[in-house]
Amino acid sequence: MDPKEKFREILREGALRFSAEEVAVSIERPANPEHGDYASNIALQLSKGLRRNPRQIAEEIAKASAPALAATGLFEPLTVAGAGFLNIRVKPEAKLGVIRRALDEGADYGRARASKPESIQIEFVSANPTGPLHVGHGRGAAYGDSLAKLLEFAGARVTREFYVNDAGRQMDILVVSVWLRYLEARGEVVPFPEGGYRGEYVREIAARLADAHAVRFERASVVLPQAEDPDAALDAQIAYARELLGEDWKLAQDFALEAMLADQREDLAAFRVFFDYWFSEQALHDKGLIDKALALLQARGHLFEQGGALWFRSSAFGDEKDRVVRRENGQYTYFASDIAYHLDKFERGFDRVIDIWGADHHGYVARVKGALEAFGLDPGKLEIALVQFAVLYRNGEKVAMGKRSGEFVTLRELREEVGNDAARFFYVLRKSDQHLDFDLDLARSESSDNPVYYVQYAHARVCSVFSQWGGDPKSLARVSLEPLKGERELVLAQRLAEFPELILTAARERAPHSLAFYLRELAAEFHSYYNAERILVDDETLRVARLALSAAVRQTLANGLSLLGVSAPEKM
Repeated sequence: MDPKEKFREILREGALRFSAEEVAVSIERPANPEHGDYASNIALQLSKGLRRNPRQIAEEIAKASAPALAATGLFEPLTVAGAGFLNIRVKPEAKLGVIRRALDEGADYGRARASKPESIQIEFVSANPTGPLHVGHGRGAAYGDSLAKLLEFAGARVTREFYVNDAGRQMDILVVSVWLRYLEARGEVVPFPEGGYRGEYVREIAARLADAHAVRFERASVVLPQAEDPDAALDAQIAYARELLGEDWKLAQDFALEAMLADQREDLAAFRVFFDYWFSEQALHDKGLIDKALALLQARGHLFEQGGALWFRSSAFGDEKDRVVRRENGQYTYFASDIAYHLDKFERGFDRVIDIWGADHHGYVARVKGALEAFGLDPGKLEIALVQFAVLYRNGEKVAMGKRSGEFVTLRELREEVGNDAARFFYVLRKSDQHLDFDLDLARSESSDNPVYYVQYAHARVCSVFSQWGGDPKSLARVSLEPLKGERELVLAQRLAEFPELILTAARERAPHSLAFYLRELAAEFHSYYNAERILVDDETLRVARLALSAAVRQTLANGLSLLGVSAPEKM
């Protein structure tokens, strides 16, 4: 058992003399190492209800716990400090045991085994297939994939899903944009709508459409309808193009959709992000799942008609107002699709569903959870993580970004500039709901200020030591660790021992950033040790012990980097 957990168990048993109720034993690492390896304020917690001096309670717990602590062989005797804190030190030989564990378990070091794994679906990225993925999607991709890996490593069964918004107005705008660029490529001059997609990628799709279908999409006398309001004009132009193209509209739509999805899949794969399912919004319409969901809500009394539209009583479930699910013209809203999609998720049998959305979707949280409650489902089983946009800086200047104009920075461009490793690591350096300033110059630099370079360099340093040594790393699994008595060696061992619990905490709190912080700290401890001590000393017993410690560090760094989708290079 992990020393910290054993300590917690013994303290809990010692506290039972004061309270028959289950006591939550808080254990922290003291800010000052002189106060021990662990500290607990359990006596202060108990003193409030018992109305007794916490220091006296702490002394009694220490006395009651002494035999059990001694029997483990792991701990020094408890000491009482300050107002009633219990401080403890782990014996050096107990700290060093983690080295053998890390070497024995290898790539599985830190992995948790659950007797009944929780089934979790994570939906992330889910970008509209109307343009290349941009740097905002990249942050959602890095966060979602790292979280999925963490949850799997912590014992869950995870399904990754991408929701394809292939129905609705945005898709129509893309088709019109591609068609007009196709006509342009065929030599026709047609004014391009103000609200169309203007990126170079639209011209590329149009050129491929022309190559594949030649004159098929040409029409005589193309005159786009106009209106003062840009949105009204665009809607009229969509209707005009639909009518003019007839059955060919669907062909153009499928061509544009497949081109964009292929681009997004390729981009994500290069970013080391993969999905188990790509779920089509259009399938909700085609399979009647929206009709089914709304019929269920209607039967439960949660829909009403007003002004020719169909409304969901969202305000009854904590939303600020009721929401339209079917417009006056009979078309379903995006919210209706969301309702049907989430009902389908839970009907597939997941224990928990995690949606990762852009922060601009915060207003959707209450209404989607409300819909689940209206279905009679537990809204607490749906978690929604909001991801703030990433702002790029180059040479100290903010990089401007837009969308339909085509003036956005794509994920592909970011990867090409700083590399996959830096992009993945930098994206998860902060909590997902916090603003992220992405320093492109720092991400490219080969310095200790660059966190991903700093962590990877620690791994490469160990590999370099092993290359100089030339021995078999497998031989280190059973060497004597008794020579490791230095303060830096014990600190490193203790840091390694924190990894399994860090994995569980990061998974539980949906916090890949805490793993990134841990890896920086572990790398810092190793760099400090490497700079202060020779590893390949003449004394063979000490040499192999230090090599075993270094190998455990290397393995832990590799495991952690893998969970963040970052490589662990052997040379740098």
